Amino acid sequence: MSLFPAARPNIFAQAGQLLRPLGRLGLDALLPPQCLACGELVGEPGALCGPCWGGLNFIAAPLCRTCGRPFEFDPSGQAGDETVCGACIARPPEFAMARSALAYDDASRRLILGFKRADRTHAAPAFARWMARAGAGLIAEADIVAPVPLHWSRLLARRYNQSALLANALAKQTGKTALPDLLRRRRRTPSQGGLGRLARFRNVAGAFSVAPRHRTALADRRVLLIDDVLTTGATVEACAKVLLRAGAAQVSVLTLARVLRPE
Repeated sequence: MSLFPAARPNIFAQAGQLLRPLGRLGLDALLPPQCLACGELVGEPGALCGPCWGGLNFIAAPLCRTCGRPFEFDPSGQAGDETVCGACIARPPEFAMARSALAYDDASRRLILGFKRADRTHAAPAFARWMARAGAGLIAEADIVAPVPLHWSRLLARRYNQSALLANALAKQTGKTALPDLLRRRRRTPSQGGLGRLARFRNVAGAFSVAPRHRTALADRRVLLIDDVLTTGATVEACAKVLLRAGAAQVSVLTLARVLRPE
């Protein structure tokens, strides 16, 4: 006979497991899940309807090995991503590699602006899943996941940092360590919209710093930097530069979307 009494089943936990699907059904009946883009009814939360899904342009190989820019054809003839684009050869970026889930176009713009400016924060887990597929290799190598920060005044006005929501959702899904306050934006920079490439780099020069409380944790760590949209790379390069100077072993970049321009 055992000296210890048999463990009793946790009735409340079992009841919760049984009732949870019923609660989901009840909630869906009251508030049916809607397409993240157009609002049409869909089968489950965080999904897109067929037409909206079909309108998205997911980025796929062949890609530039460094920045992740998609090629119109495979320059290596091997259907891989070992070729480096002309822009990265002419001016190697501060980050090691960058990947993005979507091309930033009319279809994805509506999704991203709704997430960024219209409080559609419930889309973060779905977006993080797309990013996880696009950046699987970068995630596997990363020690820390950190977002591009907002200036405190913009954070106060917007109430959330969309890049931090993506970083937290991605870290939760992949089991990585998230440091949402690893970087700080020291000054409020003017909007990058409408600025040319060189102006964008000048605009964010010296704008970021590493939070002193995280400098020890950063030493010799590989950081995966998260942002919503990659345009010229000026912002993520400015962040990568300060992270490397503070002791990071490597910085890679993963974004929800990227602007595709002729090289």
